[in-house]
Amino acid sequence: MENQPLNLFERFNQWITESIMVKLFSIGFLTLILLIPASWIEELIQERQSRANEAILEVSDKWSGQQTITGPVLMIPFTKIEKSRRWSDGKQLEELIESVHQAYFLPEGYQVKCTVSPEVLHRGIFDVAVYKSEISMQATFALPDFSTWSIPDSQVHWKEAVLINGITDLRGISENPVIKIGEKQLYSNATSDIGLILIPEEETNPRLVQSGVVTTLGWSTRMDAVSDFSIQLSLKGSERLYFLPTGQSTVIQTEGQWPSPSFEGKFLPESRTIHESGFTATWKVLSFNRPFAPQWIDKEQSLAGSEFGVRLLIPADQYQKSTRTAKYGQLIILLAFTVLFLLEVTTKIKIHPFQYILIGAALIIYYTLLLSISEQVGYNTAYMIASIATTVLVTLYASSFLKRKSIMALFSGLMVCFYIFIFIIIQAEDFSLLIGSIGLFMIIGLLMYFSRNINWYGTKN
Repeated sequence: MENQPLNLFERFNQWITESIMVKLFSIGFLTLILLIPASWIEELIQERQSRANEAILEVSDKWSGQQTITGPVLMIPFTKIEKSRRWSDGKQLEELIESVHQAYFLPEGYQVKCTVSPEVLHRGIFDVAVYKSEISMQATFALPDFSTWSIPDSQVHWKEAVLINGITDLRGISENPVIKIGEKQLYSNATSDIGLILIPEEETNPRLVQSGVVTTLGWSTRMDAVSDFSIQLSLKGSERLYFLPTGQSTVIQTEGQWPSPSFEGKFLPESRTIHESGFTATWKVLSFNRPFAPQWIDKEQSLAGSEFGVRLLIPADQYQKSTRTAKYGQLIILLAFTVLFLLEVTTKIKIHPFQYILIGAALIIYYTLLLSISEQVGYNTAYMIASIATTVLVTLYASSFLKRKSIMALFSGLMVCFYIFIFIIIQAEDFSLLIGSIGLFMIIGLLMYFSRNINWYGTKN
């Protein structure tokens, strides 16, 4: 029986089924469609990272926040007398105007020894680094000299002299601070409104520090001024402990049992040691290195901007790495579809667009699997588990249309290579661009090689 000629509809359907260009167009369209759920994955990762940050803030709010130690700073009020002239009834009158100001003095020498005892608190699946610290401070001041401002000793309010030690979060003070001059212990008062306590009549005056410990010195005259102070402080905090170099020569020594510290701020340690059981670090900062003078009046300068110290890092970079991995989601989908297309063209098998969609969906679900597992076991282990599971799933499904075991093994091996390639890029942050560029160049070369004999137009030789 002779073959009946095909009608127009049947010929169009045959062209749709067999045309390589139509297949390429449909694969490209499916890839674009799959970009929509891929963008949702990145939003999901950002939402989980935001939830982790909220957990850290919640725990910190109950324990104590990040701490910055400012001080010690010596504050002594004084009265300034100025002459003022005015005319009254044709006569020039002279008046004396008195105003009260605050003089601030920084120590000549400032040494700190700090021992940090970290802990890990849990809020659901999230970990938060907190610490207890024992801080010992020694400060040496020069005898306050008001001659710079032409103020005689009689106008200095020695009885109102105080020592200020700034502390970011007063809830972290776990024991009464011990502040001594020699063997004499002084009375201290913790306050969160230092500026208003010192000068209650000037509510617009900027605070030297937001909160801290104010110590009354009890001096009567210039002869009572003592230069050497010792301060013992037990302080709790979360994640970060910073110091401010108030001394003309500042030496900070910090140690703690934490294997992954980060030394941050305006100055790096002069020496440091990091090992599995802890760390030690020493900073040395001179007055030449900082942007403020050793003494000033009222609002002339601020101490902010020169903080440095240690941050207790928890190796929980799964969100950052998951975000970077998700950015390569389109590349994985494109490479997988390209491999399937080449296998379809070279081996004459038929793969339905719906089968492409299911494989693409599996490659996208991979990222939610990676994110959820990484929150439990870390990124590296999660990457291995998610990659193996997805490769096995896609390979088993592909076995329904890739009939030959050799082709299935080739497809599975290529998927493994793709995931290994992405993992190497993620781990090698400094060389990720170089490795990625070389890898993609090699992939393009292989695609050119394996597609060189394809008859794209279906013409007969």
